[in-house]
Amino acid sequence: MAAETARSEGPSVVTAGDPSGPKIIVLDPAGAARHDELPATWRPLAEKRGIFWCRVPAGGALTEADDLVGDHGPGDPEIAVVASGPFAAEALQLVERHAGGAAHLLLVDPASDAFLPSGDAAKANEDWMAEHDDVVAKLREAGTEVRVIASTTEGPEDRVPPPLPLGHPDVVAAVRSALGDV
Repeated sequence: MAAETARSEGPSVVTAGDPSGPKIIVLDPAGAARHDELPATWRPLAEKRGIFWCRVPAGGALTEADDLVGDHGPGDPEIAVVASGPFAAEALQLVERHAGGAAHLLLVDPASDAFLPSGDAAKANEDWMAEHDDVVAKLREAGTEVRVIASTTEGPEDRVPPPLPLGHPDVVAAVRSALGDV
């Protein structure tokens, strides 16, 4: 209970970079950035893009994300939405509500709550994508790239149970690669 209260403290959305340029909307179920700063691994991305780190436990973050995607118009700079396991389905719904508003939906361990006892995160994530194939196909038809960009390896380099934290260097590298910012 105390950990949940601590995660909900602080701003609902932390911003960095140029908000008028290309945007990355991060749906963070862990509530990182509660001290009004992006995780250090994400700061270089703010040099080229506006980052909107939506701290879901703080409340109001999903409304802000919905407004950002919903306000996107033709000719506006692209929007990428990044979400991890616990909020992957909500991210699909968000982007579906505003078809064509986001150029990318990048998922990290979307099946983290359904990992197989064998620990095969990649297989579980593939199965999750197959289960949501109808929505994914609809989004792709509307011009949104949807893909899993990172999966837990459950090896020593991850050091935490799934889902892989959004501030993890492998996640940041995958986001940069997916957006061509390498």
